[in-house]
Amino acid sequence: LYKNIYFDPPLSIDHSIQQLHILLENNTQTTQEMKFAIFPFTCPIFLAATLTTGFTVTTPHNGRHSSAATTKTSSPIKGASLLLFASTSDNDDTSKEDTTTESSGSAAIDWQNQQKREEAKKSPTPQKASDNDDTSKEDTTTESSGSAAIDWKNQQKQEGAKKSPTPQKTKIAIIGGGWGGWGAAKAICESSAENVEVTLLDALPDPTGATPFLSKSGKPVEAGTRGFWKDYPNINQLCSELGLSEDDIFTEYTNSSFYSPDGLEATAPVFSEGKIPDIESNIPFLKQLSGQTFPQLPSPLGQVLATFPLFERLPLQDRASMVGLLLATVDCIGNDASVQEKYDRMSAQDLFILFGLSERLVEDFIKPTLLVGLFKPPEELSALVVMELLYYYALAHQDSFDVRWIKNGTVSDSLILPLATHLQEQYNLNVKGGSFVSKISYDSPSSDTKKTTTIEYKSLNGDVSSMDVDGVVLALNGKGMSAVMKNSPDLAQYPTFSKAASMANGVDVISVRLWLDRYIPTRTPANVFSRFDALRGSGGTFFMLDQFQAEHQEELWGGDAPQGSVLACDFYNAGALLSLSDDALCDILMKELLPAAIPEFAEANLVDSWVGKFPGSVSFFSPGSFDRRPPMQGDPNVPTIKFAGDWVRMGDLEHGAKGLCQERAFVSGLQAGNLLLDETIGKSSSSSSYYKQHPVLPVREDEAQFTAAIAVNKQVMQLIPRFWVR
Repeated sequence: LYKNIYFDPPLSIDHSIQQLHILLENNTQTTQEMKFAIFPFTCPIFLAATLTTGFTVTTPHNGRHSSAATTKTSSPIKGASLLLFASTSDNDDTSKEDTTTESSGSAAIDWQNQQKREEAKKSPTPQKASDNDDTSKEDTTTESSGSAAIDWKNQQKQEGAKKSPTPQKTKIAIIGGGWGGWGAAKAICESSAENVEVTLLDALPDPTGATPFLSKSGKPVEAGTRGFWKDYPNINQLCSELGLSEDDIFTEYTNSSFYSPDGLEATAPVFSEGKIPDIESNIPFLKQLSGQTFPQLPSPLGQVLATFPLFERLPLQDRASMVGLLLATVDCIGNDASVQEKYDRMSAQDLFILFGLSERLVEDFIKPTLLVGLFKPPEELSALVVMELLYYYALAHQDSFDVRWIKNGTVSDSLILPLATHLQEQYNLNVKGGSFVSKISYDSPSSDTKKTTTIEYKSLNGDVSSMDVDGVVLALNGKGMSAVMKNSPDLAQYPTFSKAASMANGVDVISVRLWLDRYIPTRTPANVFSRFDALRGSGGTFFMLDQFQAEHQEELWGGDAPQGSVLACDFYNAGALLSLSDDALCDILMKELLPAAIPEFAEANLVDSWVGKFPGSVSFFSPGSFDRRPPMQGDPNVPTIKFAGDWVRMGDLEHGAKGLCQERAFVSGLQAGNLLLDETIGKSSSSSSYYKQHPVLPVREDEAQFTAAIAVNKQVMQLIPRFWVR
């Protein structure tokens, strides 16, 4: 009936019904035998309703009703002329048809039902409806609410539901449960977008970190020990958002020591807490500086002064040869992708030779650093990626190299688990652990239909399942990408995907956990092996977990009584060690490497051990790999699939976090999630397409002297060709 009601100004249905309830509640004279309805005086249906029902109508001018005394009620609805009319009593005379038909209690509904009956008499008798006739069922079984307005609104909802089915959910799949995958999940889940269903798939049985990774003897272990550097603003912000205190999650910033067969080579200081060494001088001013904290000086001057007394064996002239690398870094980092691709085509070793770095500087310090930072020697690494790493970790700011570690447990249970719990409980994130994605199909039908993406995955028991999705974030490394593309011809036909799959040969990694029968004191808790023959060309590190997690040693021992030091030892570029047995690897550590670095290890005995081998598990940035690394934005022919991970190219969204680091992987996931929202929800024609982008925090700005050097370099390079690049 509301279809024929016109208000000036117009009112919404909900507002009109609200005003109706107010009017009825305010009428103190309403009795059980009187049901009220509201009509505008000008309603074209009003006269017909009055004549056919036998109602006596009182206009607003006299406020009287012939069948019952009523109190005149002013309408709260502005601009509408209202009349109150009551149903007649049970003894009121009406036509025979009316007397044999039970009243609904609403004049409007009674009139509507009578009109239907009269039309039924005029039209031929319809055939009996079958049991499956939905319309017949609906007409005969729908009960009246007693209000024409409410009944009409309910009917409109039913009709609208038939015409407009519930909007389908936008389904997003995130493949990979590393920092990139969890970053994408966070960005999409927290976007406030409606009707979005997010599923994260990973091969690990439990990528959330809720299920601890244990050795055979029940002690906690982890694949690789990861540090958290000074410029990790987005991971630090994540801690704040999850209500995690950084003091509870991370250790203090710590020093690191470099050991060779000759003994201690150098110590990396905590630059933000570096002390000026004792100065033997008769000059009072210089003597007063002894032991004082280093001021924050312009880079790289601050780093040079802070590390000056910390190189035990490397001569000053060798350290000074680093200046040539600074010039190359300014030229490379400060230019666009076309210049950076030229640096990418040459190896880091070639660059070091061209710019005059001494052989001893490279062999004793830079090479061991690269082996544990990018996990390959300089002759196998892209010069571009090496300069990005050195700038981000060492040259951007005096304290860029300051690093801290997990204080209790692992990265998974300290950071990933709280994030996963938050997304699952607050946003219904669906996590499918133990799911090996084997194939992605991408259909490109005609322009009038929606493109579909189908993901096939295998569970741990071998069952194969599939799911249709609207968008995908591929948060895989090169090895994982290759495995998926091998069975995905729909995607492999595009260069972006086939090139990414060509980077399957990742870096081999071995992780070893040692539990000793005594505590071994060390100068620093984080340590690097350099130039040992026993490494067989790999890079090596060892971390004193009993020092990092001094307050949680019982947890390190899996609930057993602590007996001594617990070490996490990692080998990178470990292809030459993969074929060795677990016992042989433990012997190399206990009998050769550790005692050579710190003699006290020779007195310790091994109580328990664990060895994990991970072939090809870390991205490898070889010369010429820049063009093969997938762009975060994806392939233009497949706009609903984005890439995440520390190996992706970010293009216009490039972030200051460089190299193989957790911050870069996490940021790439946040960015990929934002891009996928733009492509799916942002381009949707739905009226409920509101969403918000996840913020991404930048690293600290480049220092003024570096920015000035870039400007000068660009002017000079207009006159001098880059003869040193290909």
